[in-house]
Amino acid sequence: MTAIYAKMAVIGCGLIGSSIVRAARQAGCVGEIAIAETSAQARSRIVELQLADVVTGDAAEAVRDADLVVFAVPVLSMGAAAAAAAPGFKPGATVTDVGSVKGAVAEALTAACPDGLFIIPGHPIAGTEQSGPDAGFAELFQNRWTILTPDPRTDEPYRAAVARLTDFWTAIGARVEEMDARHHDLVLAITSHLPHLIAYNIVGTAADLEGVAEAEVMKYSAGGFRDFTRIAASDPTMWRDVFLTNKDAVLEVLGRFTEDLQALSRAIRWGEGDKLFELFSRTREIRRGIVAMGQESAEPNFGRDRGKH
Repeated sequence: MTAIYAKMAVIGCGLIGSSIVRAARQAGCVGEIAIAETSAQARSRIVELQLADVVTGDAAEAVRDADLVVFAVPVLSMGAAAAAAAPGFKPGATVTDVGSVKGAVAEALTAACPDGLFIIPGHPIAGTEQSGPDAGFAELFQNRWTILTPDPRTDEPYRAAVARLTDFWTAIGARVEEMDARHHDLVLAITSHLPHLIAYNIVGTAADLEGVAEAEVMKYSAGGFRDFTRIAASDPTMWRDVFLTNKDAVLEVLGRFTEDLQALSRAIRWGEGDKLFELFSRTREIRRGIVAMGQESAEPNFGRDRGKH
């Protein structure tokens, strides 16, 4: 296909950043690819993997002449990364990101970037618990949603930039939807952030539980607990930043969850089987709906054996 962007720069090359690079290269939707990565060890591995035409530790060098700049760093690092890149930005370039929080990231990018850029925050809802340049794979975004949270402005150049970025995500397999940043952060607080918080907590509780050895926890882990440990293995820096930058929405849904959990506890204590059955039946239907929509897992099944791709 004809390249959508002549040059793309990706700042940060973990799971998402390296997957974007692989997917864009495979789709042929970008020309030159530059990667900026602060870790010398990661840069060496990126060179070995031949992921980019330019690999550098200087963000300003990476973004020079880039039509699309993708920030794929932890959300609390977005502002500093954008400030480091600022001297090299091409006027009229599109700047986006892949962070799980949109309100705080939009503010950070807008504050750090010079005028004359099209800032369009984004969030691909895809991933695994793995990290680093080796973790990425081109199929990660296939049939997964990417949410864009553009400014409400309606001028033609900005809307054209949004349409072009939408075409890019579509080219690498994603389904794209636009959303208000505040609403995004509330939706993701319940669908992603709270589940991760619960997973971190329950795995920590199991490890600290008196009378149950840690070896027993690992040896006798049933399917549900194994799913929690997979989620709890996610990058700690990324998730620390998510909870600190989306704390209002997370605390709001956590309060509601706590109330519902207390009601469930009372139903168990008083033997209210009808209430338990009603809840379990309703949640079962939600699960079936998720499967029917093709959102059964955060990663496509064919991408799990990444050694084959």
